[in-house]
Amino acid sequence: MKFIYTPFCIITAAILGAAPMAQAQSSLRKADKLYENYEYAKALEAYQEAIQKRTPGLETAERIATAYRMTRQSQAEENWYGKVVRMEGRPPMNLYYYAEALRSNGKYKEAKEQYMKWGEEMPEHAERAQELMEATDQALRWMNQPAVAEVKPLTSLNNAGFSDFSPVQYGNNGVIFTSDRGVNKGDKEAKIFGWTGRPYLQLFMAQQNAQGEWGRPEALQEVVNTDFHNATASTAQDGQKLYFTRTQMVPALGNTNIDPTSWVEKQEKPNYVNRLEIYTAEKQGGSWSNVQPFSYNKVEEYSVGHPAVSPDGQVLYFASDMPGSLGDTDIFYSTRQADGTWGEPVNAGPVVNTSGRESFPYVDAAGKLYFASDSHTGMGGMDIFSAEGEQGNWRAVRNLGYPINSPQNDYGIMFTEPGERGLLSSNRDSQNGTEDIYAFTVLQKPVVLAITTLGRFQNDKKRTVQEPLPETRILVARKNSKDSTVVITDKEAKHYMEARTGNTYAFSGSKIGYLKMGTDVAVPASAPDTMQVALIFDKNEVEKAIVLDNIYYDLDKWEIRPDAAKELDKMVTLLKNNPRVEIELSAHTDSRESAQYNQLLSERRAQAAVDYLVSKGIDSSRLTAKGYGKTRLVNRCATGVECSEAEHQMNRRTEFTIKKN
Repeated sequence: MKFIYTPFCIITAAILGAAPMAQAQSSLRKADKLYENYEYAKALEAYQEAIQKRTPGLETAERIATAYRMTRQSQAEENWYGKVVRMEGRPPMNLYYYAEALRSNGKYKEAKEQYMKWGEEMPEHAERAQELMEATDQALRWMNQPAVAEVKPLTSLNNAGFSDFSPVQYGNNGVIFTSDRGVNKGDKEAKIFGWTGRPYLQLFMAQQNAQGEWGRPEALQEVVNTDFHNATASTAQDGQKLYFTRTQMVPALGNTNIDPTSWVEKQEKPNYVNRLEIYTAEKQGGSWSNVQPFSYNKVEEYSVGHPAVSPDGQVLYFASDMPGSLGDTDIFYSTRQADGTWGEPVNAGPVVNTSGRESFPYVDAAGKLYFASDSHTGMGGMDIFSAEGEQGNWRAVRNLGYPINSPQNDYGIMFTEPGERGLLSSNRDSQNGTEDIYAFTVLQKPVVLAITTLGRFQNDKKRTVQEPLPETRILVARKNSKDSTVVITDKEAKHYMEARTGNTYAFSGSKIGYLKMGTDVAVPASAPDTMQVALIFDKNEVEKAIVLDNIYYDLDKWEIRPDAAKELDKMVTLLKNNPRVEIELSAHTDSRESAQYNQLLSERRAQAAVDYLVSKGIDSSRLTAKGYGKTRLVNRCATGVECSEAEHQMNRRTEFTIKKN
């Protein structure tokens, strides 16, 4: 054996450093044990003690970063993942977590760069990385638009340093919400949840007085609030039955999702895990009683939680990872049967659910579905979305926009007035990962524009007809902004896009074989949730007449009426979009009066239309005025036939025919 000489100074330093090194190793072992038991809050304290005496290696740094991620302390999470990604040998998945932390802190440009690196190092995730890069761009666009709502923390309900979230309306002036502020039961202090370092979640109720002030929140009875998590409640309009989430410790077989939003905690007993169940409680004589489990709970295999019952009590929505899920957790629903039982759960489908996590459903007074997702295009963390339609036929999922959503986690929405104002949950202002309840008032109401593209042409019977024009490209731009996007209608010639009341949107469309079109659509403050928009494309056919909508004239008159001017303005846009097109504008009369009189009248009407177009900047060389009198009637109203005024007016029309293109 070869003897290795060690200088005395090094031996001395080793002896002097042995005690703190041993202490560091002891702290590290303690921290690792807490971490492996999912007691992240306590683990972080032990890790902080350990790294004071010893520089952390890759594994320790990863665990510290993960603990901050699991407790939603995004600033510290960003800091530690920033260290991890610079360490040699680090797994590439840390790039993703670093990007997520940056995005949660509103650092979208930096996050985009890390998503790109993640996609390069893990090509199997390149498509998802690209989607997230595009999401960062979309988030910046949302934040640069006028605010869609005013959002303020509801300090009268929130308890500083604790989580308060998922409010639901109870009665006319009350709310039930979830909080980990703690409930002392008799002489026993509130038990601490090792994951967060705060008490277990419990349900609280608060009442609002006539002046709009919230009273002191009170915990629900112990029959509802057991020792572990009891949270995310819902009631129908009559308020006689409470639906809520409760956790139960079971053997950790199969999927053991450790998502804190799902309140899954590994206990001291090895191979055990908490899963979610839905329970109901009935209101009897002012108290809750008769607590019963939901018939589709199955904690041995999966979680069922976050109940949201429809106002009429006939449909129950919830989140679950049960078989048939499309992602980590999905939105399911169950309908009440004639005998009062709940029907087999049905997945809400791929329009609502993604490969990620959908949770916290809510149904407003009008029966509209809202939910939280971390995989639909959002601003960061979980965002709040709405979906149009009904069970089994959802469409037009849309992000509710900024600042209802933020770079952090936003969920647990409710409306006191559908579409106008309400409450939501968010950790946007938190430094320690806790959530607060916020009040919001919508300033620019979200609206879905249901776009239909139609082709307009003359059929074999020389009638102007309109038919769906699928897969049509449209450039959409919001007026007075730099925002624009390109959409393509589907095989049914439909596309759904989000818009905001009080804005005007410019549409420019193109389709091979059709003239380019352009039109503006104003979304008024009174717009419904879904606003129909029909975009009409005229077929590019020479010598085929097309009737212009609403180009009608008063009896014996040729002046351009206001309704006719609106339609001729569309013709101005069409001609400007298609600068090589030359057209004939033809005017027609009804059958009353003589042929000579009607011929002269129609010529004047045609010329009046041409003059209007010229006044709007169209070169007169591209326009020909032609009057046809009463020679081309479109209905039975010939000379001597008794017809209504509306039938006669159909003949007093203007058409255009492409003469050259």
